[in-house]
Amino acid sequence: MTVDLNRDAIARVAALPEVEQAAEAGASLIALWPLTQAMHMDNDAKYAENLQVRVTRAFARVLTGEDVTVPDAEFVYEGADAIPGRPQDIVDTLLAANDAYDTMLDYSETGNAALVFTAAEALGVEWNVATQTAIRNIIAAAESHVQVDAAAEGEGAADAAAVASRFAAALIVCDALLGAVAAGTASAGAGELDDAVARRIAAQSLPILLYVNELREQCSIPRICLTDDKIIALVKARAAASAGETLEVTAKLIAPLAEAEWNKHHEDVLWNPAEAKKKAKEEDEKRNKEALAAKFAHVKNDNKETVEL
Repeated sequence: MTVDLNRDAIARVAALPEVEQAAEAGASLIALWPLTQAMHMDNDAKYAENLQVRVTRAFARVLTGEDVTVPDAEFVYEGADAIPGRPQDIVDTLLAANDAYDTMLDYSETGNAALVFTAAEALGVEWNVATQTAIRNIIAAAESHVQVDAAAEGEGAADAAAVASRFAAALIVCDALLGAVAAGTASAGAGELDDAVARRIAAQSLPILLYVNELREQCSIPRICLTDDKIIALVKARAAASAGETLEVTAKLIAPLAEAEWNKHHEDVLWNPAEAKKKAKEEDEKRNKEALAAKFAHVKNDNKETVEL
């Protein structure tokens, strides 16, 4: 299996309205860097921690099929290896997801494809030889593209058009890798998938999602998070698509999620607790005034004078 990263293919994906909109959000977020205020840097660190909690929770929900909660994921992220009253299987799966996540964090700096397979092992994901070969070939092509793109990149690399182009390339790689995994998964025929098969393919695809996140980071595109239901929806939508149409399906499903994630990241970085507290107080006062006005709306004012509440 190969991946098409030529200029025309990337341009077609970059021109999709969903990708263009996501790129606008991505460019706005990227423009905040380099962060210089301590508060913004602290906010960004907290965002990164929260992102790992959300990603590992989604992975554990896919792998176990159980109701893994946010507190579960937070406790394990903070170092717990057991949670009173919670199934140990959930805790162990969250531990494995965090191991895989931490493993892949080095990829954006090293470009070491072996990390993908180490992350897969941590998650208990086993690919057959043909799938492993296809994955290695696609990653090698992606690395070559990244190196050429980085060499050609110059002024304007953070504008929306450049972000759309790099995001599109990552989407193409993502779709090709998801295709390789689906092709190598038993019972993964084309057409509609039942929930059990879709979950099986989704579980086999988790290391790919980690890899693509780090590929984006390597290309100066912010990471994203797909919830478990979105991961399974992506698998089902790709399986139901006609031959040659999976890329558009992948792009149109992921791009709006990326846009929402990047808008959230932007808001989280700029969040100011003092301003938030002041705004909340003003909104409370406004609601109280409106409630008081509504309460006495039936009272006739014979003096015709305006009374400030």
